[in-house]
Amino acid sequence: MKILVTGSAGFIGSTLVLRLLERGDEVIGIDNLNDYYDVNLKLARLARTKAYPRFVEIRASLEDRTAIEQAFKTHQPQRVVNLAAQAGVRYSLENPRAYVDSNVVGFLNILEGCRHYGVESLVYASTSSVYGANTRMPFSVHDNVDHPLSLYAATKKANELMAHTYSHLYNLPTVGLRFFTVYGPWGRPDMALFLFTRNILAGQPIDVFNYGNHRRDFTYVDDIVEGVTRALDKVPEPNPAWSGDAPDSATSLAPYRLYNIGSHRPVELLRYIEVLEQCLGRTAKKNLLPLQKGDVPDTYADVQALIDDVGYQPSTPIEEGVARFVEWYRTYYQV
Repeated sequence: MKILVTGSAGFIGSTLVLRLLERGDEVIGIDNLNDYYDVNLKLARLARTKAYPRFVEIRASLEDRTAIEQAFKTHQPQRVVNLAAQAGVRYSLENPRAYVDSNVVGFLNILEGCRHYGVESLVYASTSSVYGANTRMPFSVHDNVDHPLSLYAATKKANELMAHTYSHLYNLPTVGLRFFTVYGPWGRPDMALFLFTRNILAGQPIDVFNYGNHRRDFTYVDDIVEGVTRALDKVPEPNPAWSGDAPDSATSLAPYRLYNIGSHRPVELLRYIEVLEQCLGRTAKKNLLPLQKGDVPDTYADVQALIDDVGYQPSTPIEEGVARFVEWYRTYYQV
């Protein structure tokens, strides 16, 4: 297929692009290579695509309406995966406008491109952060998610609502994937595993929020990409059993689906750190801190719907996934 992937220089996006190229798809990658974190890391991820002539790179921001429309018009993709976004819960407290520009205005440009250029299906990134103040575990896509705790989460909830509108009005099949704490090689430097590894190797203390009492549904990047690929290959259909009298938020009379995509195995943060210490052969100095504003204590994904519909089966335990990350980190940074 010819597939447009936004965020193609990102952590998940670059890994997905390689998977699609390896199986023979033609990929158009869009990324603006912003400086939210190390641009050289983004360039190094992109460099892995050089061996594939079926990859086309476009440097553009999602909010650049003209550039996005031109990409759809020129390349006529059959399917689209929208992974580009301004990420990060904590940064949304400092720079809220960046989230509206990229995640709301930018997503509208993607929806319009899909609508006007006959895209067969759109898969887009949502987040576990939409569960916000919810406390019932595991988090289910059938639960109400109207109490976000950060603007980042609010923009992703907005994406789900916008996607449903386009599915309803224009019969555009859309699939929203709520990612749960993705980690692995080529990961983001602002995420915990990266920060912990850097500081432990440098002999510096690590900041452990909520006094280490977090539980996270840590999900290895290859498992995530397998799930994204399966969702991309299965075009959603309307749910004929859907009823407005008892509305299911995960499906619709329109061709619309929402899924959790996680490991379904929540791990305590202190256990995660312990595994990292074992892989590094070092003991961390821990700076125990209270829960940060906008953060949630626990995440735990109910992924049964994704298992039932596309055969998703996450299989990488944290012991294996963290070891692979450490091996990559030592090689990439020559530590």
